[in-house]
Amino acid sequence: MSVSTAAPATLCGLLPVLGRDVTVPVVTGGEVAYAALDYAASAPALQRVWDDVAAYAPYYGSVHRGAGHLSQLSTDLFENARRTVAGFLDCRESDQVVFTRSTTDSLNLLARALPAGCEVLVFETEHHAALLPWQGAGVTVLDAPRTPRQAVETLERALADRDPHGPALVCVTGASNVTGELWPVRELAAAAHAHGARIVLDAAQLAPHHPVSVRDLDVDWVAFSGHKLYAPFGSGVLAGRADWLTTAEPYLAGGGASRRVTRREDGGVDVEWHESAARHEAGSPNVIGAHAIASACRALTDTGWDALVAREQHLIARLRAGLAEVPEVRVLSLFGDDAPRVGVLSFVVDGWNGSHFAAALSAEYGIGVRDGLFCAHPLVRVLLGGDPRTEGGCGSPEAAPGERSLNAVRVSFGAGTPDEHVERFVDAVRELVRDGARWRYRTEDGRCVPVREQA
Repeated sequence: MSVSTAAPATLCGLLPVLGRDVTVPVVTGGEVAYAALDYAASAPALQRVWDDVAAYAPYYGSVHRGAGHLSQLSTDLFENARRTVAGFLDCRESDQVVFTRSTTDSLNLLARALPAGCEVLVFETEHHAALLPWQGAGVTVLDAPRTPRQAVETLERALADRDPHGPALVCVTGASNVTGELWPVRELAAAAHAHGARIVLDAAQLAPHHPVSVRDLDVDWVAFSGHKLYAPFGSGVLAGRADWLTTAEPYLAGGGASRRVTRREDGGVDVEWHESAARHEAGSPNVIGAHAIASACRALTDTGWDALVAREQHLIARLRAGLAEVPEVRVLSLFGDDAPRVGVLSFVVDGWNGSHFAAALSAEYGIGVRDGLFCAHPLVRVLLGGDPRTEGGCGSPEAAPGERSLNAVRVSFGAGTPDEHVERFVDAVRELVRDGARWRYRTEDGRCVPVREQA
């Protein structure tokens, strides 16, 4: 029995994804092909990944604890997936790969594994998944840098001020989920290690767009999610050094994490926990999720990063050139227009609330983007300046004291995005800014939605 399928032919880094033929209704009548431009939230699953999952599904079996053929097959599949991910990330031989539910789950797992007295340093520019899990530790939140060099210098100063004898961890993104800008991970890792600290890389937005090498970047851990890497929801990875993970209490207590459980004479229970990745994978693991992540890793590797990156940079250039032709559009950036980035870009439009603009793109053009603060509230407030004069409007989110409805629009894409979707988006932005919305909208359950019947 084989549970892998041959890779479909690709065209210059364009990979077949699910949903590429889906049509959606528009308020002006009829249906149009859906342009999925919200990859930063969740990328569509690759067709190859879905085919691999479907091929395995009839052979489904619980792993590690079954003597039957299907259980043994599933166990092999699960552990092979672990090895595939380790290779995809270029892990060190001593590193562990732990399967989790998501990037958020991975970073919370690591937060639970921190040694006593560990200090955590994190920039305010992080996604909430990387900003919030460390609440029980001594946390230093660093101001948003305005250049990559300033990011390194800011971290170096903060590390120089800490007690050099205690453990410390730096958490940093590889690519911003708001601006798409690449962060100087290798330089930040060098700064952390020079001051006796460790570093974890949030690669949720980096891994789908660029190769990630644990060895080359010299990071201690990497976290990412399957649903941003063209796999289905519900699976993630934490990969890296084993020592803190091995000495920590299991993230979840239960079967699979325990090696041996015995009763004591006083009626209590003694537990010997696994020292492998299984220590933090209690319960029946998500074998299909792990298999899907491994399939996505193979698909990206087989296609070749040179082709994937080159095509994405072409789309980024086309998008930026198109938006530059619309004076009312302001693209958000920390590091400046020339900063390298992945296929993620956020912007605001003069005279428009972001929720209204995104709703019009969806309802009138069949284009799916995202609006709001993108689970990175401090960063978006820095980028927008926290301007209390910012206009509210349809679907305006609840504002902080002294603010009015700070939000933006985010467009994001990747290996499954046709050129035509980016062209449609640019044309739609230009038309909306020039002519305004063709439909009326109202706020309903906190969202901006088209009025069902026009007056």
